[in-house]
Amino acid sequence: MEEDRYGLPLSTASAEAAAAYREGIDLLLAFWPGATAAFERAIMLDPDFALAHAARARIHAIYLQREAALQTIARARDLVAKRGTAREQSHVAALVLAIEGRGTDALASTLTHLASWPRDAMIMALPLGAFGLLAFSGRADHDAARRDLCDSFASAYGEDWWFMSNHGWALTEAGELAKGRKITERSFALRRHNAYAVHALLHAMFEAGAPDEADALVEGWIGDYDRTGMLHGHICWHQALGALDRGDADKALAIYADVLRPAMDTAPPLNTLSDCASLLWRLMADAQPIPPDAWTEVATYAQNRFAGSTLPFAEMHLVMIAAAMHDGPALKGRLAAMERRLAEGKLAAGRIVPHMLRALRAFADGNWRGCARELTPVMGDLARLGGSHAQREVIEDTWILALIRSGATEKARAVLDARLHRRPSARDMRWRALTVG
Repeated sequence: MEEDRYGLPLSTASAEAAAAYREGIDLLLAFWPGATAAFERAIMLDPDFALAHAARARIHAIYLQREAALQTIARARDLVAKRGTAREQSHVAALVLAIEGRGTDALASTLTHLASWPRDAMIMALPLGAFGLLAFSGRADHDAARRDLCDSFASAYGEDWWFMSNHGWALTEAGELAKGRKITERSFALRRHNAYAVHALLHAMFEAGAPDEADALVEGWIGDYDRTGMLHGHICWHQALGALDRGDADKALAIYADVLRPAMDTAPPLNTLSDCASLLWRLMADAQPIPPDAWTEVATYAQNRFAGSTLPFAEMHLVMIAAAMHDGPALKGRLAAMERRLAEGKLAAGRIVPHMLRALRAFADGNWRGCARELTPVMGDLARLGGSHAQREVIEDTWILALIRSGATEKARAVLDARLHRRPSARDMRWRALTVG
């Protein structure tokens, strides 16, 4: 019987289909272009190959192609019931739950599956990362949970380039910077065409306050990475954050115009939404000029793709857009929907969501005291939104600027001193100067 790269049997009689599937899995795990074509080739070579259909459904889901994802994973479920091992049936079942948006059930199914088949990397990937099942679970401790999960499975993977990139990043997000970076660098050394490892290294550099080093990494590496790569735009977003830290808004804007704006980006929609909205918000919050009609372009992009969104991380960015555009009806509707979900017990991230929405609206209206009042009691809950530290920091930045502009300079200075103790930042030093005198 054919096997995947991790030694797990594959129910296909076609060696060529199995080879295409293995190639597709490696490309997907590395966030490298070509995975879709590889899975479609596997399906062409063996139309009854259930796991190839399941992997194709996963990519549909990443790009928010909901109907295609549901149809394709349904095909995988039918096929695996007829011709599939117990592992493959469990594999598809976990993906079904994830693609249907049943996060709690999907996480439980994933952990049960991994207890029997720890080296099933496609399923291992589901709870990991800034957009994974743990990050979007609403748990305040999801960074530590990802680290602990990786720690517990490290012996099963050994020096596997994919697992190490995840393990290293999980350690970094959980505060173990030196250990996390060392493991991530080893992953990168094993496979340089691994955008996930580069991304994890950029997070390690962000946490260490090393924007120049991050900029050099991107400049020296990204020439090999096609713009169609899932993380191409987001890696450039990290570069733009470094430019803002150095006070170089012109470079950040150039990156936005050349790579990030919706008309230029081919990334998964959640990346495009969050990268564009958060960078524009950072520029606006710091009184930097932004391109004419930039907010309108992002709003148009988001309108159809996130029409039914209830994900708090997406809501954060959708409200940035509505607040920046002073779209009162949209803000009122989103706030009412989130408060209703909170009252019904359906909002895993909890009370931080309506507080954050009201705060962003207040900030855009120049109501600094109102913004600070909304955010101060929930700043300890930021992790419940999901995403990474670097992505969530835009809310902390908003809070700090609201404190400064409302006259609460002593509180702002204390927050900035704590951040500067954790990592150096030229931007935070500039802001701290505003709290003195």
